[in-house]
Amino acid sequence: MNVRLTAGQRPALGELGTAARFALSAATTETSVSSTADLHSWYAGCHERLGGAEIERIPFAEMRGWRFQQDTGNLVHDSGRFFSIEGLRVRTDRSWVSNWTQPIIVQPEIGVLGILVKEFDGVLHCLMQAKMEPGNVNLVQLSPTVQATRSNYTRVHQGSSVPYFEYFRHHPDARILVDVLQSEQGAWFLRKRNRNMVVEVFDEVTPGEDFRWLTLGQIRQLLKEPHLVNMDTRTVVSCMPTISSAHDLVAEVPGDDFAADVRRSTSAEAKSLHTIGEVLSWLTEVRTRRELLQQQVPLHCVAENGWLRTQTEISHQDGKFFRVIGVDVRAAGREVASWSQPLVEPTGPGLLAFLAKPIEGVLHVLVQARVEAGSMNVAEMAPTVHCHPGNYSGVPEAFRPLYLDTVLSADPARIRYDTMQSEEGGRFHRAVNRYVVIDVDDDFPTETPFSYCWMTLNQLAGLLAHGNYLNVELRSLIACIQAA
Repeated sequence: MNVRLTAGQRPALGELGTAARFALSAATTETSVSSTADLHSWYAGCHERLGGAEIERIPFAEMRGWRFQQDTGNLVHDSGRFFSIEGLRVRTDRSWVSNWTQPIIVQPEIGVLGILVKEFDGVLHCLMQAKMEPGNVNLVQLSPTVQATRSNYTRVHQGSSVPYFEYFRHHPDARILVDVLQSEQGAWFLRKRNRNMVVEVFDEVTPGEDFRWLTLGQIRQLLKEPHLVNMDTRTVVSCMPTISSAHDLVAEVPGDDFAADVRRSTSAEAKSLHTIGEVLSWLTEVRTRRELLQQQVPLHCVAENGWLRTQTEISHQDGKFFRVIGVDVRAAGREVASWSQPLVEPTGPGLLAFLAKPIEGVLHVLVQARVEAGSMNVAEMAPTVHCHPGNYSGVPEAFRPLYLDTVLSADPARIRYDTMQSEEGGRFHRAVNRYVVIDVDDDFPTETPFSYCWMTLNQLAGLLAHGNYLNVELRSLIACIQAA
């Protein structure tokens, strides 16, 4: 559908708060700019055009521009940029396995994940991109306007420029609404962060063939479908504030009590079990008491912990965790038409779950303070259950993740959201997780173990204005629960 998009007037911030504007966008699922029926037709066309990419798994020796360093065994790019696969030696105070060595992605540069927003007919719309990533299970997913590493937007690859990137560099006709550094997967990245941004534009912006204006409500509808909204979109969307009295703008959904509970939990008026000061003190206490010592070591040192390197992969002798593989990519619609790269491939799907319950009439979700190998600040808040269940086969019952069996044995009638979603396809190969939200009984214990805490969605939303509090999996789950 061809729509001429006209520039809206630049509203003063005092006229309608940012959170209220996003809440109105979240409540809007049909507009003259973008209908749901046309949206699916557009996505299907993008998938047909971009989904013909050729992704071939190849031996490491055939990767163009990549090599193993002779002295360290590290897998690096000839330019010295992008990222590298190195070794990490970890010591923790975990009771099961407390010391190990593993491969890890080292990417010290900070990328930009940015969504342009623009007001049409009084409603904010997000400029979304249908983007191919080599590791996506279905190749093409809904991505932010800009999804670029520093090496990408500085054109180290000597390819074309990143569309719309200029709006994220202090453009005179744009206003920053969200701007925060957030972490990436701590199990596979070493202290990696990206800049999550939402920028409002006021001049005319012509969407490219692979771009589309959508409301936040339409994006949330798409989150009910598997592998359609990518991880980078989920993390940026989670950072969009929709708290305050903005929820007065959102009509109740008849018969959908849980959706109403979610909205009330996100409201600034939501009464919480713990104050935000108590929550921050709890997290600080966890970070103080838990141990995480990280030592970067040459990649060849991971052999001491059972990691084996062949011509085609680096994998663990137990068949668990993940493997590092090489791929060759030939694709249309990217800054570079063909390239080679390593990807991290999990050995099985993960499980990310919220346990949720009303406490004094307000929905709370149970979060944990989780320590991961590559964490920047010892621990970040994570979902109630955050694991790859296959890694715990053969592990004694006492050392399985808390609440894992509660999630796996949940009554289907209590499950409010249950969808497979993909993780970032630019670094991970077919990394998928089951995202689940379970509404537990009222008599489920409110008392928690030391590393767990009940919080309202309003409290979590407030912390999203700051970096290194919520891990990327928790941010994704926050986006998902608002689609329940």
